[in-house]
Amino acid sequence: MSSRTKQVLQTVVGLGLAAAMLIWGLPYFAKTSWADIWSVIRTIPLSHALAFQALMLIGLWSYTFTFTGSLHGLSHIKALIVNLCGSSVSNLLPGGGAVGLAATYAICRSWGFSRRATSTSVIVTGVWNVLARIALPVVAIGSLWFGGVTLPPALTDLAVAGMFTGLAVLGALVAIMVSERAAQAIGRALDWALGPLRRRRRAKAEAKARAEVEGDEQRPVEPGPVEPGPVEPPMSIEELVTDLRARIKDVVHTGWIAMTLGMVGFFGAYYVLFVLIMRETGVTLPLNLLFAAFAIGRLLTAVGITPGGIGITETATSAVLVGWGAEAAGATAGVVLFSIFTHLMEVPLGALGWLMWTASTKVEPHDEGDEPALASTAG
Repeated sequence: MSSRTKQVLQTVVGLGLAAAMLIWGLPYFAKTSWADIWSVIRTIPLSHALAFQALMLIGLWSYTFTFTGSLHGLSHIKALIVNLCGSSVSNLLPGGGAVGLAATYAICRSWGFSRRATSTSVIVTGVWNVLARIALPVVAIGSLWFGGVTLPPALTDLAVAGMFTGLAVLGALVAIMVSERAAQAIGRALDWALGPLRRRRRAKAEAKARAEVEGDEQRPVEPGPVEPGPVEPPMSIEELVTDLRARIKDVVHTGWIAMTLGMVGFFGAYYVLFVLIMRETGVTLPLNLLFAAFAIGRLLTAVGITPGGIGITETATSAVLVGWGAEAAGATAGVVLFSIFTHLMEVPLGALGWLMWTASTKVEPHDEGDEPALASTAG
């Protein structure tokens, strides 16, 4: 099966699963119906909907500080364009996060940023996103424990797994920045763990290259000398981690405050939006329960089975809210509205972002000192 066929199949399955979860799974697990959900949504005044949209844009603007902190010289307007374009692509395709990263890389390169600076920014912002999405449910469930709220075993396991995963990612990042010896050790461990996969991928690439060469040999060739180009060995993960260490250390040292404040502002604005929408649809649960439901939803948006986790996120969040005593139709309507503002509306905003990027001034990138192997990996 070709890679294109696999991508098409993945897209069809992902979209089909998202549709099934929204049409059937959401009302089923939330113990309501779409007729009751729409009856609640129709009561939302237009002025309130516009205010919700404005708050969502404030959250997106806050996230620009994470981009500008990780990529020196990037303006907030351009950071907003990058965010809109990348998010719109990620929300349209199953596993679209990788396509969104590629879009971010291409857009930044078109504005003259080097491969090294762009790839470092992509890596650092990715780590900050992972840490934030893991920290949210850990903090939320911790507050529920201290508040005496009884948690289902599944949520307890999620909190423990998230805590250890977050500590592992944070510990590895700190070790890479603080100690070159630790960076080399982590790189060697990753080389050992991922070595078989890398060797299989390299063997497939070499087989494909040989097939292309054999096909070219069967075609008529113009006379003249043909000199084979040099073949560079692939960069090992140990070399990659060591090379990244200095760049990540520099970015984090100068931009960690801006990046952290950007993440706090982004998720803070979205949480306020979540609470206001829930209050608008009649959900009166305490703020700590709403924060826990919000955190679980943000974590599930990273699920790559459906575009942006759509369907899975709404179903799980609604089920959690109803399980904690919220009125089924109101809670589910609130979750659907929140998804419309934070997920669906990013698609037309992304189209606007692509239009703004098309109209922006392009600059030939400067790549002095770039590592070709690393740049191609990031691309």
